[in-house]
Amino acid sequence: MNKTNKKIDVDSISSHHKGFKGLFETALRRFKVLSHLISMIPVYMTACLLLGTCLWPGVSVYRYVSDHSGGHSWWFQNFAYAIAFALGFFLYGLTLIFLAPLVNFVFRWNLKPWRGPYYSAESFKWFLHNGLTYLVRFTFLEFVTPSPMSILFYRMMGMKIGRGVVINSTWISDPSLIELGDKVTIGGSVTIVAHYGQAGLLVISPVKIGNNCTIGIKATIMGGAQIGDGARILPHSVVLPKTIIPAGETWGGVPAQKMTIISAPSDSSSGEESSEAA
Repeated sequence: MNKTNKKIDVDSISSHHKGFKGLFETALRRFKVLSHLISMIPVYMTACLLLGTCLWPGVSVYRYVSDHSGGHSWWFQNFAYAIAFALGFFLYGLTLIFLAPLVNFVFRWNLKPWRGPYYSAESFKWFLHNGLTYLVRFTFLEFVTPSPMSILFYRMMGMKIGRGVVINSTWISDPSLIELGDKVTIGGSVTIVAHYGQAGLLVISPVKIGNNCTIGIKATIMGGAQIGDGARILPHSVVLPKTIIPAGETWGGVPAQKMTIISAPSDSSSGEESSEAA
């Protein structure tokens, strides 16, 4: 990881890397639009190959139904085609859940902590890792969240997940740099990202959530955050980058800060206090 106290020239058009990596990074910075378009060609070809492979089982089912339903009534054929389409979609999604992490593993796109300009080889790798994650998220993952299938997908993408974890959200980026302890509960529509932007730089920094933590609905956890065991993040809160939350504390708000929760007195205690006061 680049040292945080090292000054980085975000306007530099040259690279400190050598060989092909240095040439690629220099071209990316000198000819931003053109280099980006050219570099995307193999990426999109890989994506097409991945999607095509995942669609193949569903297309096979549809063609089989089409070939064997010709002698039936018009209504039966339409019903058979509809079932084939629906089955094909779920076959596509289940295949994608396994093949996307395989592509990520083969090309070694798991992330490491890093800080530097957006137009760089490391940020390109960050783009690819999240591209695979989003491909699954926006086409199928919502249909299996929360379930063991979504947790299996995140594990295969490099996320460290303890026992008894519940993840009721698909708004997760940089899974290979996220660690969840045992019995963590991630509420609905929670956003967890292991990166943030800062003064023209991209900062990729791990997120660690300890055992028995609860992250409330629609909360946001940003890169570099560390949440201690048993801590709670209230709904709609935003935990800013590099925030360290001690074990057992409750945080909330925008930005999130330590909160003191005062429990309301029970009815019995209120009655006793009233009678004593009378």
